[in-house]
Amino acid sequence: MADITRRLGLRHLRGAPTAHIRRHRGGKLLHDGPGLSFWFRALTAAISEVPVDDRELAMTFHARTSDFQDVAVQATVTYRISAPAVAAARLDFSIDPDTGAWRAAPLEQLGTLLTETAQQHALDVLSRTPLSAALVDGVTAVRERIAAGLAEEPRLPATGIEVVAVRVVALRPEPEVERALRTPAREQIQQEADRATYERRAVAVERERAIAENELASQIELARREEQLVEQRGTNARREAEEHASADAVRAEAEAARTVRLAEAEAARTVRLADAEATRSVRLARAEAEGAREVGEARAQAQAAWLRVHAEVDVATLHALTGTRLAENLPHIDSVTVSPDVLTGLLARLGARE
Repeated sequence: MADITRRLGLRHLRGAPTAHIRRHRGGKLLHDGPGLSFWFRALTAAISEVPVDDRELAMTFHARTSDFQDVAVQATVTYRISAPAVAAARLDFSIDPDTGAWRAAPLEQLGTLLTETAQQHALDVLSRTPLSAALVDGVTAVRERIAAGLAEEPRLPATGIEVVAVRVVALRPEPEVERALRTPAREQIQQEADRATYERRAVAVERERAIAENELASQIELARREEQLVEQRGTNARREAEEHASADAVRAEAEAARTVRLAEAEAARTVRLADAEATRSVRLARAEAEGAREVGEARAQAQAAWLRVHAEVDVATLHALTGTRLAENLPHIDSVTVSPDVLTGLLARLGARE
């Protein structure tokens, strides 16, 4: 809708870029083009506004298939007015100079024309198609037929209309028929769902079995590796024991060798000490023997001298010496034993003196 303002008895129109404005005064065309802006007098101006942008026309109509089943067709037609002058000449696009609104309903007329034309071609193709085929391939067939029919319709170019695109949104039967048609499909879908459920369960069971087998295989492998580990540990322990035994043997041999060396050294030292002690003992024995011999010789010489002295002294002197020696030792003599022989001799001597 054009934007019209008032100023001192004049009107100013400002059009949109998507609106084609045509202004006549006195039967003459003064302005013609999109997005115009101008001043005019309301009493002498005849203005038309033709939209040139793409328009979407949604349509819904009913049709009957070859097996006498009613279907509902939902379609959308995209069109535009490619010849604004032609459209303004064929349809009433005039606007009110005070409000800028259309005096008539030109777009509704265009919608009716497009809807009836499209419906005619859709009915033509569906009337020769059974319901099952229409539900399967009917959307494409109806769309292609509507597009071809609108392209061949002579009234559209004569009105300045160009069809841009045709879309068929849905092709649906009556609710009862649709429910009846859905039942086998639903049952089949349910069967497929059940089969899929069973297959999922089977797959789950198979996967669980595979997982169990993998776990068992893992446990077997783990046990085998543990056995290898135990064997390796035993081997290592045996090697370690052998190494320790070898080391102990080496240490024992070294200790034995050291002990032997110490024993040999001790024995050699003992032998040396024994030899030295024997040598010293021999020397000491020799010295003692020599001393004893010398002492014995001295004693023997003294005894011999003593004997020589006593041999030279008379008997009375010897008796006097004996008595004197006896008197000197009386305090030290506890008892005196006189043998019969000595007593007999003493008595004989005493009797002789008398």
